[in-house]
Amino acid sequence: MSAKLQTVHVRVSDAATGKPTPVRVRFTDAEGNYYAPFGRLTDFATDMAEDVGGNVLLGGEAHAYIDGTCEIGLPAGRISVAIDKGPEYRPVRAEVTRVPGKLALRFTIERWVDLRAEGWYSGDTRCHFLTPHAALLEAAAADVAVVNLLAWDCVLHGVHRVNYRAIPNLLAFSGQNPALERPGHMVVVNTMNLHETLGRLLLLNCHRVVYPLTAGGPDSLDNWTLADWCDQCHRKGGLVIGDNFFGQSPGYPHGELLADLISGRVDALQLDGFENPRVDAELEQEPLLKEWYQLLDCGFRVPLVGGSCKTSNLEILGAPRTYALLEQGQPLTYKNWVEAVRAGRTFVTNGPVLTFTVNEQPPGAALDLPEGGATVHVRAEARSLAPLERLEILANNRVVAGADAEGTPARAAVAAEVPLPAGGWLVARCWGPYEDALEQWRAALTSPVYVRVGGRRPSPDPATRAAVIEALEAALYSVTTRARFANEQQGQRLAGVFEQARAALAAREHRSGAAGDNLGG
Repeated sequence: MSAKLQTVHVRVSDAATGKPTPVRVRFTDAEGNYYAPFGRLTDFATDMAEDVGGNVLLGGEAHAYIDGTCEIGLPAGRISVAIDKGPEYRPVRAEVTRVPGKLALRFTIERWVDLRAEGWYSGDTRCHFLTPHAALLEAAAADVAVVNLLAWDCVLHGVHRVNYRAIPNLLAFSGQNPALERPGHMVVVNTMNLHETLGRLLLLNCHRVVYPLTAGGPDSLDNWTLADWCDQCHRKGGLVIGDNFFGQSPGYPHGELLADLISGRVDALQLDGFENPRVDAELEQEPLLKEWYQLLDCGFRVPLVGGSCKTSNLEILGAPRTYALLEQGQPLTYKNWVEAVRAGRTFVTNGPVLTFTVNEQPPGAALDLPEGGATVHVRAEARSLAPLERLEILANNRVVAGADAEGTPARAAVAAEVPLPAGGWLVARCWGPYEDALEQWRAALTSPVYVRVGGRRPSPDPATRAAVIEALEAALYSVTTRARFANEQQGQRLAGVFEQARAALAAREHRSGAAGDNLGG
């Protein structure tokens, strides 16, 4: 890159407003050399917690986030330009020839779909180490409406191989209000609470910090439970999300998290990536979501959320992301978004746009059908600018309808009558090929719609219920054999959490088929 550079002013405008809009950009010359805007770096840190924000390396290619305009040093000649703004905007791919004296470049980016107009607002439920200002820039550039930036009591690597503890962004804690916002985008700072043995939780929308932020481990006693965190978070009006539940090795006991899901203390589960839906059949592996399906089969209401878990400049904000459907006419506020998540009006995606209704009701709905009329009308549509392969509807963990995707943008649609004589649950999912830059399968998945018939819900299959009980007992054995208690009362308190989960399972078995049962919960 020895050619003489000239300062060029770049502007990227939103086609709908004509005003500059934040985007992610990449400028390269004919030899593939990357040129960073002023204030960004050509070579930048990519380790965890190191100078996170403003730059990102995807598939080995550097990109920069800008606030709609920037200045950049560019050589004369052919320049390749890549501009992106999240899954609802058409990417810009352009080749421009810059001649000496050409000191301005102008581009326009436009939506191909507008989910906000339909009441759906995207959010990232977990990221770390960005400053609130960096998070807000990247949120606007990726069209993420709500960023949950989580303070985390962690261990970082310092100079001379000295490790140190840090709690980045704790002083920016904002709880139930944005720490920073701009029209259509907000950053809210809450916490991720971690127990070395029992698991970890994302505590959102708390009016103040729930301490301690960490518990357990080889150097401390297990005198705190996840249930303690859940209960305190709920007393403070918060939302509890279970993290690190999916994708564990076979036989991995889920610490205390499974017990708290069963007893209703955990409001949703986070999904931070997708698998190929065919992987279990082709490779004889357990499906990633097997245990989630089992909980749904047992009658539990467990919404899904998606978060990028971004900790470095190797990940992009909002991949995957949570789309939450606000009540009709509601404005975008943090509380409204959180309550939409709590109600289960969500779908998780890293690109495809997925709509799904059952009897014209969205995800999260609980339908009560009369005896003899237990057939539901299902509609689903998947759309994607990136390649998309198939859309499917699952009812009680069985594929009941599907369609292959066609066209550009890719589209698949399903409209079907689905018999549910005993009730149950339904979800929609779609998927495409593996995306190297994201290191994920392109996919989207909705939270369930729940169906009860004649005031009754179906009894869980004995094998499914037995599998959940076995997983619960394995978790109890694991935590009680590894935990370190100061006294017998602490051990009994943890065992009591599992006793509550056993009782909840037994109550569901007893109430299955009984009129007046409260679906899910």
